Amino acid sequence: MATVYLNGEFMDADQARISPLDRGFLFADGVYEVIPAFNGVLFRLDEHLGRLARSLAELRIADPHDGPGWRRLCEGMVARNGGGHQSLYLQITRGAAPRREHAFPNPPVPPTVFLHSSPLTVPAADQVARTEGVAAITLDDLRWARCDIKSISLLPNLLLRQRAVETGAQEAILLRDGFVTEGAASNVFVVRDGRVCTPPLSHCILGGITRDLIIELCREKSLPVIEAEISEPALHDADEIWISSSTKDVVPVTTLNGRPVGDGRPGDTWKTLARHYIEFKRRLCGL
Repeated sequence: MATVYLNGEFMDADQARISPLDRGFLFADGVYEVIPAFNGVLFRLDEHLGRLARSLAELRIADPHDGPGWRRLCEGMVARNGGGHQSLYLQITRGAAPRREHAFPNPPVPPTVFLHSSPLTVPAADQVARTEGVAAITLDDLRWARCDIKSISLLPNLLLRQRAVETGAQEAILLRDGFVTEGAASNVFVVRDGRVCTPPLSHCILGGITRDLIIELCREKSLPVIEAEISEPALHDADEIWISSSTKDVVPVTTLNGRPVGDGRPGDTWKTLARHYIEFKRRLCGL
């Protein structure tokens, strides 16, 4: 049975108990992070912890640990669950207040801190190279206007992803006022004439850790990359479309709304970037 962490203690998952008055349960008043570990090495941990600190600050929840404290805790979770490839889930809520009120508890209550780990499937490099890509659809982005906060309030994202799944697609690419924001659970890139483009950060987009790494690798490897608005026509006219996330890395979209993207196969620019991405992970984590 998996080991979890709850409010200062490691325990078996079936032993964890959270109050029904916890504001995460009542109001989705909390934030989270998902951090992959490869060969027991937490990938881009400092970047994930930086984003976590920002989300906590935006919600005005006191950060219960400093950087070294979070590192010890996360590394301890990975070790207690056997090392190897894992997906570490970390959630912090405002805590359990004496009664249900919309305003923040005054005086503040201790935040609830929960960590859970699950096995992560990591394809071999040759499997990545042989991928046929995934299908996506476009949907209107009807979520709230603070998607830059990694909030546990994910119901709109769940409904959007479910609509994609029901059409046989793996992701929904979201459009707001005629422009791409992100996927239901990913960031989005397009390639046109060899130039990589992703929407600029805003309150409508979560700053993805993998997104940032892709931009870094493109610049390091002299692949032209820009952060700029992507219109709906530009999305449909793209030579390549990619989606990225911490547990899926960077994946080519080869079908959009039932029509092929480019020639319907993973593009050459994606193949180049994916090779650099795999090499980066190998250097950092020994894959």
